[in-house]
Amino acid sequence: MRRAAAVSLLAIAAVGAISGWTTRAEPDPPSGWRPLEPGLDLGTFAASHPSRSGDSLIRVLRVDPRRFALRLLNATAPGQGGLLTPREWARRHDLVAVINASMYQADYRTSVSLMRTRDHVNNARLSKDRAVLAFDPLGDDLPPVQVIDRECQDFNALKGRYATLIQSIRMISCDRRNVWALQERSWSTAAIGTDAEGRVLFIHVRSPYPTHDLIAMLLELPIGLRRAMYTEGGSEAQLYVRAAGEEHQFSGMTEVLGEGEGSPHGRPVPNVIGVVRRPDPKGAIPGQPPMDRLPMEDAALHRAR
Repeated sequence: MRRAAAVSLLAIAAVGAISGWTTRAEPDPPSGWRPLEPGLDLGTFAASHPSRSGDSLIRVLRVDPRRFALRLLNATAPGQGGLLTPREWARRHDLVAVINASMYQADYRTSVSLMRTRDHVNNARLSKDRAVLAFDPLGDDLPPVQVIDRECQDFNALKGRYATLIQSIRMISCDRRNVWALQERSWSTAAIGTDAEGRVLFIHVRSPYPTHDLIAMLLELPIGLRRAMYTEGGSEAQLYVRAAGEEHQFSGMTEVLGEGEGSPHGRPVPNVIGVVRRPDPKGAIPGQPPMDRLPMEDAALHRAR
């Protein structure tokens, strides 16, 4: 769906059918974490409050950045692709997983806020949103991935230290508070977070929930969630995974009344974050200390809370 601005999605009352597909014979049970391969786990958790429709499941792909790296891919970047489904993005770029990078504008290409890599700028505008996903560090003393909180970290000092920056709507504050306003409207959600050990969490919830209520449930789950930002909602909220001989496509709700299934291979989107395996199977990141010695945040760059 076209996004004229970030608030346009928040005006949608998502009502309709859930679209989800997997090659497994049975749907994943709400049984917690299941390892796919070293450093990659797929979690399925029952939401503490049932949704009015759908399976009321929260799916989380947990990614260890010692073994896997993130890539931002844009339809606006030369040679990367156009509007592609998550599955098409994955096959074109040999990705293990794909999730929405952010909401986008009316041109079906440009993110609503700051989005750049070391080779391409999709949107140079820094909006008022307080969360920025940062990866591809330019220094050896930085976490490989972090969600920068502009309220309690000095973004101006950090922005030049990461090659890839993606800005979006903050869901959880530095002190793990739910910062989303109460609301009545509900929709499917895709989000990206980090846990207490610095692992990346790709979150997908296809049953519709008010975002404030969903965040409260995410904070209750045994996933160690520390930071999170919203990346998409409604039928375009998607998570694709292919690993360990399995292939999964989780898609959000259609935005039309009535029942029915969407495409089993997802809907085309212009900007995605992909997961790729690191060349070193032992997980060493050249020039960086082990994960247990990497700070979650650079304390020297903090402002007073």
